[in-house]
Amino acid sequence: MILMRAVAAAAALALSFPATTALATERPAVVPQVLPMGVAVSALPLAVEDRTGYQRTSFRHWNAGDQPDDGCNTRAEVLLSEAVVEPEIGPGCTLTGGVWWSYYDEQEVTPAGALDIDHMVPLAEAWDSGASAWTAARREAYANDQGQPSSLVAVTARSNRSKADQDPAQWLPPSPDALCRYAAEWTATKLRWGLAVDEAEQHRLLDIAAGCGGTDVEFTPAP
Repeated sequence: MILMRAVAAAAALALSFPATTALATERPAVVPQVLPMGVAVSALPLAVEDRTGYQRTSFRHWNAGDQPDDGCNTRAEVLLSEAVVEPEIGPGCTLTGGVWWSYYDEQEVTPAGALDIDHMVPLAEAWDSGASAWTAARREAYANDQGQPSSLVAVTARSNRSKADQDPAQWLPPSPDALCRYAAEWTATKLRWGLAVDEAEQHRLLDIAAGCGGTDVEFTPAP
């Protein structure tokens, strides 16, 4: 589904409080941003990728998720949030039944075990693009990010494993109808986390954007 054009929210004016108040230490609210796709791609920093030192274990996942008391890890919480038909939740957050839609390849999927949770920007690609400089805690936050729906997506295991750690210059979803949404969500994830693109990736994203008129990129900068 192509992201609908929305009006960019105006930034709120900061209020001044005495330094002695608790409000003085609070962070300002993070405002979601909406950009035309071509503008959004052009806003991504350009850099040469470097995979030196990458290990998948550098990104701890899946952790206890956004609701640590629900007994479900991040993977299960994403499955629950994306279900077209809700599954039953058993002991230990075992999911039975349920139906999901894998938009990469336009497949209806059941049961939950037939799905992978794809990191929109794969962990290795994130490392190459700037995450190598992050703390372990920030990499864990990235790997379990449910703060922006496009960051983690339930798709068929086949499509996820075909994608592996490739960027859009190397792999795109097999469904033509998924192209604009995928490129917009890839761009949104990189903008959210301040990740860079390499030259080939940038060119491919700009080429896609040129054919996706009316598609916007909506993202919220990560805390």
